[in-house]
Amino acid sequence: MEYEIRFYYPIEEYDNKLEKLKNIEGLSYGGKKYEITSQYDHPSESMSFYSKKVDGRFRIRKTVGDDSSKCMLSWKRRLPSNTESNVNKEEEVEITIKPEEYDNLIFLVNDVLHMKEAEVYERYRTVFFNGEIEIVLDEYPFGLALEIEAKKEIDNPEAVIDKYVKLLELDYNDSYRLSWDDKYGELCKEQNIEAFNKVLFANKMPKIKNDLI
Repeated sequence: MEYEIRFYYPIEEYDNKLEKLKNIEGLSYGGKKYEITSQYDHPSESMSFYSKKVDGRFRIRKTVGDDSSKCMLSWKRRLPSNTESNVNKEEEVEITIKPEEYDNLIFLVNDVLHMKEAEVYERYRTVFFNGEIEIVLDEYPFGLALEIEAKKEIDNPEAVIDKYVKLLELDYNDSYRLSWDDKYGELCKEQNIEAFNKVLFANKMPKIKNDLI
């Protein structure tokens, strides 16, 4: 079970949020890395991960840093109980593979399993952490996300998240329940911009503005 909460801001808020995180005692800085993520759907439309019944995401992610890289295969699904509290509760399963095997994994998923590539997106992720929490700043092509996630091994995840929500002076009413792709789709409709299934920095993107937070 994963417990997390997420907020979105204009990209210009990055420095402000970064400074607040640096000033929280006991948080360690985990660096800033580039990520590219491919999301796949089930080859059978009747079993689509994007259906309301399933509401899941099957992802392959490659992370590249100055001193190390990694690759991860993951499954993430919103649970029906997601709206029972201020914190998102999600099912998550992750497998780590060697970065040099990334191309082979992509080949197996595309050409052997014939899964459908639904979306690809880029972001830069800045990480802060300690023994109870991980807090990240995600710079997407359309804006900034701040995500607070409790470590899986702790006994009181909602209380821990609440602690850092208060330390960062955040308002639960400003949190966003859905995924990044839902936010991107909403922004495209609001700003009358064509939506791409490849959300890349090189493409024309909508932008989160102060009145859209």
